[in-house]
Amino acid sequence: MVITYRLGNSLYLNITNNCSCDCLFCIRNLTKGVGDADSLWLERNPSVEEIKLALEESLRKQDAKEIVFCGYGEPMMRANVVINISKYIKDNFSSLYEKPAPLVRVNTNGLAFLMHPDFDVSQLAVVDTVSISLTADDNEEYQRLSRPMYGRAAYPALLAFAKQAKEHTQVVFSIVEGTLPKERVKNCIKIASDMGIELRIREME
Repeated sequence: MVITYRLGNSLYLNITNNCSCDCLFCIRNLTKGVGDADSLWLERNPSVEEIKLALEESLRKQDAKEIVFCGYGEPMMRANVVINISKYIKDNFSSLYEKPAPLVRVNTNGLAFLMHPDFDVSQLAVVDTVSISLTADDNEEYQRLSRPMYGRAAYPALLAFAKQAKEHTQVVFSIVEGTLPKERVKNCIKIASDMGIELRIREME
């Protein structure tokens, strides 16, 4: 099973196929693989040791500018694993490879507080960037596009998570180009601006 894959100068970690959303625009509904991976469908969730071994093997072959938690699932469903591996990268990379550790980013739907009600958001200080799929400008549109398992509790939880995570690491919002009309895009820009968070409009895969 593919735990690591490459896209551009970044190395991606595919640590689960489970997800708390079923987004209309999700790439896994369109293709089995991304980047240099033929398929990102996992037989099971890989263990922490398996992730470390796959990470080390990939980095021995080729450097990475950035390591990104993003596969065919929601990485924060395994929040403890994300934190564990991020700490491992920051604590061991320099001694293993005699160079500074690459940046670490987590791509997430932002529903960590619903998936793990006791999650300590200060742990995210060990990652460099948390990229959150804002997706929409209000709860109704978010429900339509993301179809979260938590229903209407999801969108306010996402905003609360972003606000708190921002106190400990860089937070970036994202929306997908072509999924919202211009007025809604403007509303998303305002939401991000009011929260002091950068908004990125990413291309539809």
